[in-house]
Amino acid sequence: MEMDTLPNGNSSAAAPPPTAPAPAPAAAASPSSKLAQLTESLKLEHQFLRVPFEHYKKTIRANHRSVEKEVSSVISGVNEAADSDMSKDDAVQHLTSLVSRLQGLKRKLEDGSRAEHLQAQRCRARLDHLESADAENLAEWNNTRLKRILVDYMLRNSYYQTGMKLAESSNILDLVDIDVFQEAKKVIDALQNREVAPALAWCADNKSRLKKSKSKFEFQLRLQEFIELVRAENHLPAIKYARKYLAPWGASHMKEFQRVFATVAFKGSTEFAVYKVLFEPKQWDYLVDQFKQEFCRLYGMTLEPLLNIYLQAGLSALKTPYPWFSVLYCYEEDCTKEDPLSQENFRKLALPLPYSKQHHSKLVCYITKELMDTENPPQVLPNGYVYSSKALEEMAKRNDGKITCPRTGFVCNYSELVKAYIS
Repeated sequence: MEMDTLPNGNSSAAAPPPTAPAPAPAAAASPSSKLAQLTESLKLEHQFLRVPFEHYKKTIRANHRSVEKEVSSVISGVNEAADSDMSKDDAVQHLTSLVSRLQGLKRKLEDGSRAEHLQAQRCRARLDHLESADAENLAEWNNTRLKRILVDYMLRNSYYQTGMKLAESSNILDLVDIDVFQEAKKVIDALQNREVAPALAWCADNKSRLKKSKSKFEFQLRLQEFIELVRAENHLPAIKYARKYLAPWGASHMKEFQRVFATVAFKGSTEFAVYKVLFEPKQWDYLVDQFKQEFCRLYGMTLEPLLNIYLQAGLSALKTPYPWFSVLYCYEEDCTKEDPLSQENFRKLALPLPYSKQHHSKLVCYITKELMDTENPPQVLPNGYVYSSKALEEMAKRNDGKITCPRTGFVCNYSELVKAYIS
């Protein structure tokens, strides 16, 4: 952590963001250090490859199911025609209808093949993008990654049009997951409109994988449909619905099933808190959150937006439990704005994060924002404020040996300064 000291041991941090260059002059990074940095960056690209690959597999499975269903139906039709004593005209008509179905199947296969090719092309584009990264174009590659992270954030927060425009203008459509999030958007929009049909269809499409992860999202949707029937006082249809769709979940979720089924007796106007909460609008918000979690888990995405993860990683490195190390608790008017933790939004984001482990502190001059070390030692004014020798020498030259504290306006002679030593 970089800081500049205040009187009586107090200070305000002047730490640059994690990606900012060091304030003190330094030699250019060597190719080996850039390569090491690049290697570490690539370790974070798991989601970048996982999402299109999972989408590719899902497309293949959907096409395979569709083909199996159609082929089985056609074979059954042929067997039915062979075993029946239909007339020649009826047989021709029947076979003609089967041919039409096969032609429809061919069109589906062509569409499915194009979709699979598109997904494979996207996987290939991302592999090529990762392979293109090297120490020479690291800045450009990191810039592209930043745009990918911004698009990911926009899509997760329903800014679809903005995310699409950024991806198009940056020519990174194959490097972002717009089509995947548009699939999620249909379900989210429906749930926000209090419709569960698209969400149930999504559960049916991904039934095997949701079952493998022991998800109960479909059960939650069924419970909500039951609650809506009770709210509308359709008690008999609600009971029939429970027998058909909720009873199969009874073995694993009996307590929840019993609690929700009791609403038939208490009705939607109940004042009992344990049942009243089931009729509140926030239950739909809960379903939206549940879907987002299941969706991210299905595609191997992080539950948090990548932008938040990277920001939190940087903020946790800046956050310390001591006010003289960090501006996290600094609310003074002259508090430096260069530290991200001086911003209210960053403070909120950093609040749940652990403190960083700081063995050594770095002193940064309030005036020049340069590092104070043995080459540029700190000097203490009579009023207790500390600045770098370089800054004070330049000030003394401009003002006939006079030093003016920029924070308090205190004036003294350069000869009155006392050199501070860093241990």
